[in-house]
Amino acid sequence: MTDTDAIAERILTTYDTITVVGASAAPHKAAHSVPAHMQRHGWRIIPVNPHADRILGEQVYRTVGEVPEQVGLVDVFRPSRQTPDIARQAVAAGATALWLQLGIASAEARAIAEDAGLLYVEDRCLIIEQRRLGLEAPAR
Repeated sequence: MTDTDAIAERILTTYDTITVVGASAAPHKAAHSVPAHMQRHGWRIIPVNPHADRILGEQVYRTVGEVPEQVGLVDVFRPSRQTPDIARQAVAAGATALWLQLGIASAEARAIAEDAGLLYVEDRCLIIEQRRLGLEAPAR
């Protein structure tokens, strides 16, 4: 087991809510199907997207900072170049974990997150990790 494996497992067994930056209303996109899968397995989804009002039956917020409750885990479906700003937003919102989806990585986002004490995973898919570990959402 790698450190990243251990962090991924810790995140998936700790957080029951996932704030999804870049969540999509388009069913053919991973930014829709991945949060939908996690929702079906018990996680609550808080979508963040500046161009939608409802995704997966949930109220959509324009930015992480607009989410009206404490943010814990922020999951990102945006290009790597946008992730440092998202990391800053997550830190400002009081998030405690940042997860960049498969194919998304950023040394700058990692440094921002780790300097603020956030758990950090990059270039990993929530579904792959959830299935590998055989997990359902932790009880609320």
